[in-house]
Amino acid sequence: MAERQAALAATACLIALVFLALAWELFLAPIRPGGSWLVLKVLPLLAALPGVLRGRRYTVQWSTLVIWLYAAEGATRAYTDAGLGAALALAEFLLAVGYFFACVAWLRAMPRA
Repeated sequence: MAERQAALAATACLIALVFLALAWELFLAPIRPGGSWLVLKVLPLLAALPGVLRGRRYTVQWSTLVIWLYAAEGATRAYTDAGLGAALALAEFLLAVGYFFACVAWLRAMPRA
């Protein structure tokens, strides 16, 4: 039961982070009007998504390391940006940290091979 709840929380955070990153960099508050190449930051999240959806332990493990890049960006931009950009950055930070802790709970509940 705890494993399923942690898996659902981690998956929800990851999917929300993908949509947030796409919306943020394409039309909500891009660095340049009309979007920017920073939208490519979603690629590592998309690379992890299939493995996370399948519950693969290795993917969940490496994605917890990568997610800290998003937490760092969110914290930095929440502090330096203003207005909508700061709010989106705070949401990115909270989703990244939420994903990390959900993955830790998931990995602890997951049976070892």
